[in-house]
Amino acid sequence: MFVFTSESVTDGHPDKVCDQISDAILDEALRQDKYSKMAVEATIKDNFCLIYGEANTKAQIDYEAIASEVLKSIGYVEDFEFLVKVSQQSSDIFQAVARDVISAGDQGIMFGYACDDTPELMPLPITIAHKLSKRLKELRETISWVKPDGKTQVSVQYDANNHPLYITNIVISIQHEAGISHQQIEDTMIKEVIEKVVDPRLINENTTYTINPSGQFVIGGPYGDSGTTGRKIIVDSYGGMGRIGGGCFSSKDPSKVDRSAAYYTRYVAKSLVAAKLAKRVEIQLSYAIGKQTPQSIYVQAYQTSKYTNEQLLDIVNQNFDFSVYNIINELDLLNPIYQDTSNFGHFGYDHYPWEKTKELSFSLND
Repeated sequence: MFVFTSESVTDGHPDKVCDQISDAILDEALRQDKYSKMAVEATIKDNFCLIYGEANTKAQIDYEAIASEVLKSIGYVEDFEFLVKVSQQSSDIFQAVARDVISAGDQGIMFGYACDDTPELMPLPITIAHKLSKRLKELRETISWVKPDGKTQVSVQYDANNHPLYITNIVISIQHEAGISHQQIEDTMIKEVIEKVVDPRLINENTTYTINPSGQFVIGGPYGDSGTTGRKIIVDSYGGMGRIGGGCFSSKDPSKVDRSAAYYTRYVAKSLVAAKLAKRVEIQLSYAIGKQTPQSIYVQAYQTSKYTNEQLLDIVNQNFDFSVYNIINELDLLNPIYQDTSNFGHFGYDHYPWEKTKELSFSLND
């Protein structure tokens, strides 16, 4: 028996603001030039936003205009000051990647994970935490005192067989207008967020709610904290239930295996669990810059499969091609789809190509 906790954040959280700016810039580059090589990040504090990084693209990009539009769409309508420091991508990196058959844009390790907790084949704590955060965003359209910044956290009781039983605690912190009573905030969060989102079968007499534990949360977003692209990698992935790789996702074009190979490992892991070859699977890859295929592939099923990890690796190798060129083409990753991924996790949503599952065929030696 154990309790496991995951957190999510809203689109108004300052780190997520920066993720959205970075991925909106990436999308615009890919919209104009699908072979763009981008690694443009953002940092924000108060009304100042720094946009910086490297780009190799034919696209004409108005970085300030894109960032300004992202901020307004989130609900930050103040006048922002922007400083742009974007240079040409290093020729050393570009020549290593841009070959006849595309190669990895950096070295690194990536993990993919899937389990049978939920229909999405995602861990239950992060799935519910994201749903709560999305509901907080929706409330801004109907409740004027709800502001953009917020966090959620969900703790789940598991049995000894890694099966989720019930929610032990839900934490919600939401930015709000001054003058709103704590009781009003608490009542609204329970009735309009928790009860709208959470399956009542997961709630029992042991479940507790913790709403705005800091008390007042009027100053939020970049005025309450600083933000930087890529600082929410556990929120973006599996809520800590699966391990994470060495790099973030946002800002990076698909030649950066931190992103594309992490998506592919999720595709592989989900396919194995969907095929009922295991109840819980983790895949690890490693790449070297300029190389087309992984340096290593690792499969771990945590004793939830009738097959050994070595047999599962054999099945994986019979069904999946981990070359960077194939990953980009099989998952169709040269499209401007990335700003949408920058909020509420990159996994668990059927409209993403890496969330499809592959029908597996294999033969194993006796």
